[in-house]
Amino acid sequence: MQFLDAVNVYFPLLASTTETADSSMVLAAVLLSLVVIYLASKVGGELSNRVGLPTVLGELLGGVIVGISVLHLLVFPEGGTDSSNSLVMTFLQTTAGLTPEATPAVFEAQSEVVSVLAELGVIILLFEIGLESNLKDLISVGIQASIVAVVGVVVPFTAGTVGLMTLFGVGAVPAIFAGAALTATSIGITSKVLSELGRLNSKEGQIILGAAVIDDVLGIIVLAVVASLAKDGVVDVSKVIYLIISATGFILGAILLGNVFNKSFVAIADQLKTRGELVIPAFIFAFVMAYFASIIQLEAILGAFAAGLVLEETDKRKELQRQVVPIADMLVPIFFVTVGAKTDLGVLNPAIPSNREGLIMAAFLIAVAIIGKVITGFSVFGQPEINRLAIGVGMIPRGEVGLVFAGVGAASGVLSKSLGAAIIMMVIFTTFLAPPLLRFVFPDSDNVVKDSEKLILDGVTGTSLLVEQPQSIVAGANNAGNREDAPDGYKSSKI
Repeated sequence: MQFLDAVNVYFPLLASTTETADSSMVLAAVLLSLVVIYLASKVGGELSNRVGLPTVLGELLGGVIVGISVLHLLVFPEGGTDSSNSLVMTFLQTTAGLTPEATPAVFEAQSEVVSVLAELGVIILLFEIGLESNLKDLISVGIQASIVAVVGVVVPFTAGTVGLMTLFGVGAVPAIFAGAALTATSIGITSKVLSELGRLNSKEGQIILGAAVIDDVLGIIVLAVVASLAKDGVVDVSKVIYLIISATGFILGAILLGNVFNKSFVAIADQLKTRGELVIPAFIFAFVMAYFASIIQLEAILGAFAAGLVLEETDKRKELQRQVVPIADMLVPIFFVTVGAKTDLGVLNPAIPSNREGLIMAAFLIAVAIIGKVITGFSVFGQPEINRLAIGVGMIPRGEVGLVFAGVGAASGVLSKSLGAAIIMMVIFTTFLAPPLLRFVFPDSDNVVKDSEKLILDGVTGTSLLVEQPQSIVAGANNAGNREDAPDGYKSSKI
């Protein structure tokens, strides 16, 4: 246990909670917690995948099951829970001889370690997303997709923030945080359904995917701004302007840096011959960028995302993406399961009168989440034959980005239990709703799929047919969020 003692000396974050705790018990508690997390993520993810839903949604629901809402296997003190509510602590008392007097300190330390691992997981997630976001595609998506993306950010953010403040009396900072959570779009969910419907290469599909690529960057900037506001607890207009300029400048700086740094990074990686010659320098760069983002009052995840954008431009990007996957597979589930575990859905129990406002708040957020994105389709101009409703519906699913907002908000303490649970309900509902709605707004999709199959069969039998090639923006957007070689889960679920 000398290693853990050394960690406590050099890392005050852990030392503050472990100095009175038995380090061997802390290690045992963390290991049991990881067993619970990985079982919940794998079972939940597999069940979700089998019914055609995103893996991350299953991991979230798995976290809800093992967390404070149901089984109490994974609980955290920031929600007002103590060690007596943790079944992991009870198990250690029964099997490992943990004394009741030492239990609170071990519980605090275990919770702190798991929370740190979850934070590291979301940093890795945003680095991975940056690696998949092609800057050239982002620039070339066109004016239509840009308008759809901007409207899809501004309308739900404004409606959600103002509505929560005026109708429910929510404070400015938590209202802004919840409004920001409404801005997201998950490209992975929509692109998968569009592909199944044979509409991925349609005009509607092109605009949806292009807008989602822009939403990647806008969503990260919004998250960085609101998370920084949450640290102070008050809204200062001058600071908001500073944060917006800083976040935008940080991303633009990353783009410029990429043009200079790409060749140097490849040259350094080529000179290294030991294990991790590519992925270790990449993580060093990502963590340095995350540090720089933190010291200019932005979120570390913005720095990680920017680092991914830079390294996506290198010749090593495909190999780097492949090497990052197993690391993300280890750390990212900790974040999503932890978000679910910290969500107390009991605050939305309608049988308790004091909870009914939280339910009404959740219904309000769901309505704004749907209407705010459907409106985006009607911002498309100059194309009278286009299916505007389909474009709006394609922007509805929030996917894992909504969970990122909820997780960051919960960690900062800015969200109340009811508001945090309402955001989770909004994410779940929009994710479930989008696939059937997309099938409904494309009523002739079955014929499109059959025609596509017929074209393929005719091509095989030698019939000469003119088949339109996919547009470059669709290929680029697919590269960003729905690559065929990407594993199911995080890499196909985009912000």
